[in-house]
Amino acid sequence: MPKQHTEEFGWPAVPRNRSNIPSEASAKTTPVDANFTEIWPRTDVVKKAQEHVKAALPEETYNHSLRVYCYGHTMVTQHFTSWVASAREEFFETWALTCLFHDIGTTPENRNDTHMSFEFQGGFIALQQLQAFGAAKAQAESVCEAIVRHQDPGETGTISRMGQLVQIATEFDNMGWQPHLVHQDVIKRVAEQHPRLQWSSCFSAAIKAEIEDKPWCHTTVLEGFAEDAAGNKLMAPYE
Repeated sequence: MPKQHTEEFGWPAVPRNRSNIPSEASAKTTPVDANFTEIWPRTDVVKKAQEHVKAALPEETYNHSLRVYCYGHTMVTQHFTSWVASAREEFFETWALTCLFHDIGTTPENRNDTHMSFEFQGGFIALQQLQAFGAAKAQAESVCEAIVRHQDPGETGTISRMGQLVQIATEFDNMGWQPHLVHQDVIKRVAEQHPRLQWSSCFSAAIKAEIEDKPWCHTTVLEGFAEDAAGNKLMAPYE
């Protein structure tokens, strides 16, 4: 296996059981500005990906993707600084690409185009599109793997940093889990920039549609997922 292009694209392994994540008692969060225009990468591949995804996703899902970027960026800069110590720009570029494409498989067109679970479909779409947009193969593969595994929490084994980050950041926005990782002022600022537009009910409906269309899908391993999304108390004030 090639050893190059690993850390900068989020490939290093972390525990799947999240024992590396700060606890509520140890986490130290601060009310950073989280100005999207300042933290969003402006590279050529991100511009191409953003244009493509914005045209494909409904506004509710697109806004969710950008919120996930902001929350993940905040989590890394406050809790996982070692992840970006040697390649900050490349890591956050890869993170932006992951966020943009992570729910591309939920659109009716993409969901109906395959028998595969939406995470797998989305990962493969990202892999093909990003290489067409000029992303490095190892970067596109990192995005693909993270998307494929972004609904794969568990207690055994390992996962890439990028995969873990998209798990905890999407769970944060979708269900309000692990609220100690982001300051409340950051949530308010992010929601102002990228309104939720009743995202909790929208995402809950998308989960139900995926399971109804594909009773075998991977989402079925997450018991009570739709209900947890609909009952997101942390984000309720911003709906």
